[in-house]
Amino acid sequence: MSIMMALALAAGAAAPPPPQPDTVVGRWKTETRNGVVEIQRCGPSICGHIVTSDALRTNPGMTDSKNADPALRKRLLRGMPMLGGFTAAGDGVWANGTIYNAEDGKTYSARITPIGPNQLKLRGCVFVPFCKTQTWTRVN
Repeated sequence: MSIMMALALAAGAAAPPPPQPDTVVGRWKTETRNGVVEIQRCGPSICGHIVTSDALRTNPGMTDSKNADPALRKRLLRGMPMLGGFTAAGDGVWANGTIYNAEDGKTYSARITPIGPNQLKLRGCVFVPFCKTQTWTRVN
């Protein structure tokens, strides 16, 4: 065996395994308002709903009052879907999905990238140059 082949095999053996598609499944603490979002499998996709936040701890009956659709403004925030429509993009990444922001009542395009077993990078965009990225941490 050549030295180059041995080095290539050693480098491959030392590399961490790629994230699995279900790496994102679980409960995640958001960067804002001490929110917790539960992500689960929804058929071939993933979806997520609001579990709690600072606002829901003080007002558990809080509604989606800023939703652009008046028919949805009375739905409760707790349990409300906020992530959906994602497709697996390989290496545990979920792309082409959407995230709903109850603070402004708008839905944004989103991408979720695992950065280890206990953190996610969630990127939401209005248009590609206007994006915001948050790091979410797994809740045990």
